[in-house]
Amino acid sequence: MFEFLALFVLFYIWHTLGVTVGLHRLLAHRSFSCAKPLEYFLVLSGYLAFEGSPIWWATIHRAHHRHDDTELDPHSPRFGLFNAHIGWLLKRSYESHINPNIHAKDLINDPVYRFLEQGGVWHRAHILAIVLCLSFRLAILLIFGWVPALASLLAAVAVFQVPLMLNVLCHIPRLGYKSFATADDSVNIWWIAVLALGEGWHNNHHACPGSAKTGLKRHEIDPSWLFILAMKKLGLVTRVNISSASR
Repeated sequence: MFEFLALFVLFYIWHTLGVTVGLHRLLAHRSFSCAKPLEYFLVLSGYLAFEGSPIWWATIHRAHHRHDDTELDPHSPRFGLFNAHIGWLLKRSYESHINPNIHAKDLINDPVYRFLEQGGVWHRAHILAIVLCLSFRLAILLIFGWVPALASLLAAVAVFQVPLMLNVLCHIPRLGYKSFATADDSVNIWWIAVLALGEGWHNNHHACPGSAKTGLKRHEIDPSWLFILAMKKLGLVTRVNISSASR
């Protein structure tokens, strides 16, 4: 049991950092720069948590920031909790105002991301993601056995739920606090920050979306930022954007 729990925690941290650092702060917001092999590694660790095409992920997230908490927002709780949580995932294609050629033009020519995008056909890209994610666990099963395979699978499923939960709860004002008077409903929620390794400081993020650091106050611990900072000190990261509010 201890082996399983330890592996679950390690896989959870790995996949969560893939989402928070790789898909979110690197791809979606370009808050720091690194070499392409490291970028692929970070993004892959998020992709393997059933997160879907990186182009799709970045496009939807950038559209969320452009239209946050309006009718054009892909997943605002103002227009229904079901759609904000899971309903938006059930659509079959990009809406007319969400175009990866506009929202993710820095990603669409990358051959790896373009393959995972499957021509913008959502159901094909999602099926490919599921197949690759399950194939990864099958490889672990064949090489290392059922304990790490199951720990990896359950950790990925848990990580998959975290951004979906964050989309809803961190846009319900009564559940958290605002440090910045943003026009949207974003709030900071400490326990989501724990689960999402720093992403729960969501009002800070909406106020400073291009910042690699979202935990701005002393008590707002941001493990994802600490990971980026460690990579910078090791010379793996060449550029880091930090909000002036955090200095």
